[in-house]
Amino acid sequence: MSFTPHTEQDIQEMLATIGVSDISDLFDEIPASLKGFDLTIPNQQSEQASSIRAQALAEMDKPIANYIGAGAYEHYIPAAVWDIVGRGEFMTAYTPYQAEASQGTLQVIFEYQTMMTQLTGMDVSNASMYDGATALAEAVLMSVRAAKKARNIIVPKNLHPHYREVVRNLTHAQKIQLIEVDFTSEGTVDLSALKDIAADGLAALIISQPNFFGSLEDVDALTDWAHEQGALTIGVVNPTSLAVIKQPGQWGQAGADIVVGDGQPLGVPLSGGGPYFGFMCCTQKLVRQMPGRIIGQTVDLDGRTGYALTLQAREQHIRRSKATSNICTNQGLAVTAATIYMSILGAEGLEQVATQSMLNTRKLVNGLTETGVAQAFGSHFLYEVALKLPMSAEAFVTGMLEHGIDPGLPLSRYFADQTDVILVCATETKTQDHLDAFIAAATQVIAANGGK
Repeated sequence: MSFTPHTEQDIQEMLATIGVSDISDLFDEIPASLKGFDLTIPNQQSEQASSIRAQALAEMDKPIANYIGAGAYEHYIPAAVWDIVGRGEFMTAYTPYQAEASQGTLQVIFEYQTMMTQLTGMDVSNASMYDGATALAEAVLMSVRAAKKARNIIVPKNLHPHYREVVRNLTHAQKIQLIEVDFTSEGTVDLSALKDIAADGLAALIISQPNFFGSLEDVDALTDWAHEQGALTIGVVNPTSLAVIKQPGQWGQAGADIVVGDGQPLGVPLSGGGPYFGFMCCTQKLVRQMPGRIIGQTVDLDGRTGYALTLQAREQHIRRSKATSNICTNQGLAVTAATIYMSILGAEGLEQVATQSMLNTRKLVNGLTETGVAQAFGSHFLYEVALKLPMSAEAFVTGMLEHGIDPGLPLSRYFADQTDVILVCATETKTQDHLDAFIAAATQVIAANGGK
C-alpha cells in the first residue's frame, strides 16, 4: 500500500489554518505560462519512449545568456573537477569524526585551508561555513566575542542586500547594534560619514571588496580607520578577484582581521541557488573565537604525516551553551570541488580567469556607450559594474530576454531610487560573439524604448 502521512481531513485543516482553500493556491507565484505544458507520461511507457519524450520537452527550453552576477558567478569549470568529486570516496564521505579512518577527507580539507590562507593572505582558515552570508553573520558574532564589551557593527549600505539581511536576522536577538553607513556618488563607502560615528562601543567595520555595485573600496583607508578606533575589520570578498587585487591580509598597515565570502566562484556550478559554501579566514590572534572546525597536520608514532580535527568548538562536541556557533555546518563536497578547481587552475590560471572577466566586462561597457549607457558610479571596477540606462532597468531586462539574454540585475529591486541602473557581469565564459550579441540586442531594445 502507498504511504500517505496525511488524511484528507488533515490536509483541509492545514489549508484552513494558513488561509488557503486548495493546495494549488500554494503555487500561485508560479506564472500561468509555466503551468500549461503537458507533462503527462502514459502508463507503461518504455524507458526509451520516456527518454525521447523528456528530450523533446527539454528542447523546448531556450538557452539564456547569463550576465547577472550579484553574488552568483558563472565560470568555466574544468570537467575533471566534478568527475573527481563524483568518486565514491568524496561523494559519499561523511563528517570525519574518526581521524584514523578519514585521512583522505581530512587531507583535502587541510589543503583547502592552505589554499584559502594563501589566497586571502590570512593566518588561518576554517573548514568552511554554510554560505557567504551566514559566514559574515558568524564573523560579526565572532568580532563581538573578541571585543568583549563593544557591540556596535558598521554595515555599509553597498554591502550585498542579502548579506545585510542575514546579518540583521542572526544578530537581532544578541543586542548587537548595526550602524549603516551610506555610499558616495562613486558607489563607495562615505569615509566622511565614518567620522561621525562614535568609536566607543565599536566592535567591527565590515568592508566589501568589491562592493555590491562592483566598485573597489579604499580598503587601506577603511582598515586603518577601524584599527585607529580600536575596532576589527571584517572583509567580505570575492575569492576569484583576489587573484588580481590586494589580499585582505595586506589591507592597511596591519591587514584585515577576519575575511569571509562565498566560495561558489571556485568550481561550484550555478544550480538553482545552491549548494554554495562560505569561507572564513582570520588572524592567529582570533583563532580561538573562530566558529567551525580546523584541520591540523601532525605525525603519528612512526613519524608519518597525519591529519586531525585540531579545533572543533562545535555544538556536536561540547555543550551547546559553550559552542561558538550552532549553525556552522561546513559544505564538504563543495569545498572538495573548490580544492580540486584551485589545484587544476593554480595561481596563474585563477589570475587568467579574473583578467579575462575584467576584459570582457570592459568590452561590454565600451560597446554600450554609443547607446547612451554609462557607468552609474565613476569608481573603478573589476568584472561587475553598475550601468545607468536611458530607460527603465526592468523594461530593459524584459526586452533583452526576448533576445535570449538575461542582461543583469535591476538595482531598483534593492534600492528604490536606482530605477534605471542595472548590475552587469561578464565572466571569462563569454566570447566576443556573446558580447557582440549583447550590444546588438541592447541597441535595439533601447531604441525601441525611445533611447539612443
